[in-house]
Amino acid sequence: MAAGILRSLTKSNDDMTAMGNWFCLRSQPKHEHIAAAHLKKMEGVEAFLPRVRFRRATRQGMAWTTEALFPNYLFARFDWETSLRRVQAARGVSGVVHFGERWPVIPEATIADLQSAFGTDELHTISAALAPGDTVEIAEGAMRGLLAVVTRVMPSRERVMVLMDFLGRQTAIEVPMNSILKEGDVRATAFNKRSPSPAKLPS
Repeated sequence: MAAGILRSLTKSNDDMTAMGNWFCLRSQPKHEHIAAAHLKKMEGVEAFLPRVRFRRATRQGMAWTTEALFPNYLFARFDWETSLRRVQAARGVSGVVHFGERWPVIPEATIADLQSAFGTDELHTISAALAPGDTVEIAEGAMRGLLAVVTRVMPSRERVMVLMDFLGRQTAIEVPMNSILKEGDVRATAFNKRSPSPAKLPS
C-alpha cells in the first residue's frame, strides 16, 4: 500500500531544480521520528513526517497508538548536490530513495496537500465514528477477533448493537464502543480522506 502511493508521488530527475527539492527518505526500522527530529535540526534541510493516530487492540485492551503514515519512510527538502551525503548520514536515516542513477523528487504541490491535511503537528487522528452497516472486529472479551456488522449505534450510552455469526447462527449482541475496531486500513483511510487520491497526483 505505502510503496504504491509513494511511487505515485514521485517525479523524475528531469524535474529537479537547483535548490530545495523534496525527496523520499527511507528510515531505519521504526526510526522515522528519530530521523525527522535530526533532519529538522540540520541547516538547509526541511523534514516532513506525516503520522496517524488510531485505536488498536492490545493484550491489555484498546489503546491509542501513533505511527508513520508510510512506515519506514519520510520526506525531506534539501539541495541534492550539496546536502545529499549529510542527509543520508543523519541519525535514523537509512538512505534517500533512488533507482540506480535516478533520484525521484516529490512535487511541491503534493507535499503542500499532505501538510495541509496533517497540519502543523504532522498528525491525523483516525475517527472511530461508527454507522449501521460498518464491519467491525470485536477487540476484547471472549469474542475477541470475531467480525460483526453494526446494526444500531447508541451514542448516549456509548454502545452499539452488532450482528455476528456465533456457533453457526446469527446473533445480535450489544457491546461497548470501546471494545470494537472498525475494519479497514488506517493508512488508506487517512490518505484517501485527508489528501489527494494517488490517481489525481502529478506523475
